[in-house]
Amino acid sequence: MNWYCDAAKGHPIHGPYHDREYGFPLNAESALFERLALEIFQAGLSWLLILKKREAIGRAFAGFDVDTVAAFGADDVERLLGDSDIIRNRLKIAAIIENARRIQALRASHKGFAGWLAAQHPRVKSDWVKLFKKTFKFTGGEITGEFLMSIGYLPGTHREDCPAYDAIRALDPPWMAVGRAFYAGDAS
Repeated sequence: MNWYCDAAKGHPIHGPYHDREYGFPLNAESALFERLALEIFQAGLSWLLILKKREAIGRAFAGFDVDTVAAFGADDVERLLGDSDIIRNRLKIAAIIENARRIQALRASHKGFAGWLAAQHPRVKSDWVKLFKKTFKFTGGEITGEFLMSIGYLPGTHREDCPAYDAIRALDPPWMAVGRAFYAGDAS
């Protein structure tokens, strides 16, 4: 998505996300959960739409508090389906709620989502996709790839001449620890 470096420049919505979030390492559970949820919501839609609805989605999903969302029931699903400020897709909403429950389960085995991600690293995208399909709901190749790039586990978010690339390099994201050569042969 290196074209994003040009497209986001000066854009009032894409710009801040590109410059301060996309590709930057994340570890906080709610931030990781939010990013996964946003990528799920984006499937088939534009990223601009998701960024415009991000605040409302966050409110609707309790600030992406994993325990709160994991406890959502049928009434919450109906509430979310009636909320015109978010993406009203039953399959995506159900997947996000189920994924909160699966993240809870990762606490016992890996002390949380961040610990689970770190324990799986490094992997090429195709192996990550297989793992995500076994572990989470509604996580195909594009969703998994974009999620992992957006949190620093896969390369490809910025060109090397992009100022955001230098900011990310200073944070030493997981993919940089193994280098681009590790990922070069992945066909996915």
